[in-house]
Amino acid sequence: TKFRDEIRPRFGVMRAREFTMKDAYSFDTDFASLQKSYQAMYQAYTRIFTRLGLAFRAVAADSGEIGGTGSHEFQVLAGSGEDAIAYAPDSDYAANVELAEAMGPREARAQPAGAMKKVATPGKHTCEEVSEFLRIPIQKTVKSIVVMSNDAMVMLLVRGDHMMNEVKTSKLPGLKPFRFATDAEIRTRLSGPPGSLGPVGHKVRIVADRSVAAMSDFCCGANEEGFHLTGVNWGRDLPEPETVADIRNVVAGDPSPDGKGVLELARGIEVGHVFQLRTAYSQKMGVTYIDEKGETKPMEMGCYGIGVTRVVAAAIEQNHDERGIIWPEPMAPFTVAIIPMGYGRSESVKAAADKLYAELTAAGVDVFLDDRDERPGVLLADQELIGIPHRIVVGDRGLKEGQVEYQHRREAAATKVSLAEAATFLRKRLGKT
Repeated sequence: TKFRDEIRPRFGVMRAREFTMKDAYSFDTDFASLQKSYQAMYQAYTRIFTRLGLAFRAVAADSGEIGGTGSHEFQVLAGSGEDAIAYAPDSDYAANVELAEAMGPREARAQPAGAMKKVATPGKHTCEEVSEFLRIPIQKTVKSIVVMSNDAMVMLLVRGDHMMNEVKTSKLPGLKPFRFATDAEIRTRLSGPPGSLGPVGHKVRIVADRSVAAMSDFCCGANEEGFHLTGVNWGRDLPEPETVADIRNVVAGDPSPDGKGVLELARGIEVGHVFQLRTAYSQKMGVTYIDEKGETKPMEMGCYGIGVTRVVAAAIEQNHDERGIIWPEPMAPFTVAIIPMGYGRSESVKAAADKLYAELTAAGVDVFLDDRDERPGVLLADQELIGIPHRIVVGDRGLKEGQVEYQHRREAAATKVSLAEAATFLRKRLGKT
């Protein structure tokens, strides 16, 4: 059991101050052995979440403050997820948006089509505003983002419809750490107003995203309030960018980095994470071993965790409708719910329900028998809310015809089944014959 000082606990047990974790660590003598341990745990996690009946992706992730050389998050796909992930439907590629690689355009940069011009854009500062005002595609605009790394100023260039990726940017040489420049720093060092900045005429370091480096005849700020430049071209109107790098978030439709199809975006709920910590902690904590040469060396560490209580919450977020939960069968509190209509009032209903309960239990089926004296609507609504996968309704009207009603939680309508064959029918549905 773990505790975390969550400022704003939310989503039930999704993000709570108290939660249950499955933790594990591995210690190996070399990196090759660590990779084997890591892969073994990766495969074990994959089997666990598959057996739980969850739709998930193992996502390449940034190790963040934990450190190390590589990690994967196990993300349950759900619209309410806190994490954005990019994946290729045609392959196994998946990565957190913070890490997913945005490939550069395959086409060569087009030749300039016209001269650079300064145009008035009164009161227009964002790429969206400039694009609409000048009636040009936003894909032809470039936004300038000014950052400071120590005391050095750097201008980052991203296409107007793209978003800068801070994690990728922080990994560039000379930009770790960085912060966004203040308005005062921009006005002092660049002699231009924020909102109308552009790379033409400046001598600061320029880092251009791959997509920007491939652009021609683009629009950017003119470094003068109320004006922008159109028809800007690399090599003619300004020097080729000093650094070209992937510094943006991927978007749906981008080519998959593995060359198989295009990317789609989804929200995910992190339920597991595996890290290759390497020697970052073993060196600090003196976790060493003596090798065959008698030399003391730090151990190669791996770290692995599953949020047990979060798995439950993620399953609910992924499997529900307006009526309640729809449990994946391996996680359901019971496999079958028997709902007798008038259990305490009808001897025939009670006898049929008890007999069916006994037969299914003897066959190894986990059965819930709702013997409450409630109205039919309450009994049915409660079962839909709880979300037990299979339901059998036993009532006097059906018993007169020797029948009960079966319905899977995901099905819209019930199916009439012979009472005598009900147990056999369910065993077949459950694969227990």
